Amino acid sequence: MSEKKDYYEKAKKEMRLSERIVAAIPGFRGYKEKELRRESDKLLRNHLYLKLSEAKSNVRGIFQKLSDHRMLDVLPDMDRLVAKFDRVTEKVNHASYGYTGFFDVVKVEEDDLDNMIAFDNQLVDEVAKIVDEVNSFKADVGREKFDKAKENTESLTETLEAFEEAFDKRDEVIKGVS
Repeated sequence: MSEKKDYYEKAKKEMRLSERIVAAIPGFRGYKEKELRRESDKLLRNHLYLKLSEAKSNVRGIFQKLSDHRMLDVLPDMDRLVAKFDRVTEKVNHASYGYTGFFDVVKVEEDDLDNMIAFDNQLVDEVAKIVDEVNSFKADVGREKFDKAKENTESLTETLEAFEEAFDKRDEVIKGVS
């Protein structure tokens, strides 16, 4: 997918000369490498968050339009879908950066951070699927095609739940458990 970017490599290339010199100091290089990985993952997750937020906004618009047209059989499911979007979006926004405490038993190493970035990169496809589904649903509602509203709501709920399940495995990936 064209949205996938190697944020880590991009961040490494864009380091200023002074950062490169300091990064060459033994002991500091490892620290700087970890920080670059965390920062690049944060950029990737921010991208996911923005896409999910946009989809959430569209779902709220769909909910409003269905409400205006008195589609009472769909409204409870749509209300739950909006709440689920709120929860999942904030979960992505506030996810761990891969830090561990000094005395923690499980330490997060560079390989674990690379796995975290790769894992989050795979989630781009899942978010794209959600966005496509929301856009299709929005187009149907915009054309006042309400006959599949309940079906679309259920399908979107399942897709969002599958994304959430995948995202919940992220902690295991960070700690090298999975």
